[in-house]
Amino acid sequence: MAPPEEPPKTSWYTHESDPSFAKQVQKLHQLEVYSRWLFVVFLWLTIAPLCAWDLRSEITLWQQYFTWVAVRYGLYYHPLATLGLFFCLGMILAVLIWQSRNILLGLSQQEKQRLEQQVFRIRQQGPSHPLWKWICS
Repeated sequence: MAPPEEPPKTSWYTHESDPSFAKQVQKLHQLEVYSRWLFVVFLWLTIAPLCAWDLRSEITLWQQYFTWVAVRYGLYYHPLATLGLFFCLGMILAVLIWQSRNILLGLSQQEKQRLEQQVFRIRQQGPSHPLWKWICS
């Protein structure tokens, strides 16, 4: 009986014994990027319209007499709508900063190792893992 496969000890792009491993790690990272943006789109299509609906009377006032004081008080007296809008803005900013950092500086060593470990677990579990068909096929 063969010993169980060990997680790779090398870097993301330089795994010589299994060339498909680096490709699978890249697929997982790409899937993570897409899922974060999909979550942001979901927030803007669900929470943001509800918050705008709650602020509809204030928005009409802002269209007639726009001042920053009116915006401040409108947001102050609608705390749930304000929280929802700031959550949507915060999530889009977080994803933008995360992806910009990854593009400009590359993935950190810790992030690469986390992705490698996750691909290893997906490969180890096999086709019963929910991400198997996106990562390993």
